Amino acid sequence: MDIIVNNHSKVPIYEQITNQIKAMIENGKLKEGDILPSMRGLAKSCQISVITAQKAYEDLQRDDYIETVQGKGTYVARVEKQNAYAEIDQRKLQKCIEEINSIIQEYQLDCDVVIQKLLERAGKKGDIYE
Repeated sequence: MDIIVNNHSKVPIYEQITNQIKAMIENGKLKEGDILPSMRGLAKSCQISVITAQKAYEDLQRDDYIETVQGKGTYVARVEKQNAYAEIDQRKLQKCIEEINSIIQEYQLDCDVVIQKLLERAGKKGDIYE
């Protein structure tokens, strides 16, 4: 499981991990029943503290993305549970899009420039139409 942690990001590390694991589950890279690394394993592979890994797993478990079985490990939860949260994330995304659109109109910004800035902020460089 490839998780990239950006120590210079304003997003807390546990949230970066949570977001990446959610994305892997939602796009099918991780499937129902797949075993996840232990908290210690995750901490070691990401070079973070066990407490940070624990916080990420607690958030994922609270949101029903993962299930922990005492003595057996942590697994990707049933898909039906995740779909409800994916819907919530879509609503959050829609609100962000509406807010960006409002700012573009208010300040008469060039959409291409705004998109390029968003891609740069997300760490993706290059032509926006690639």
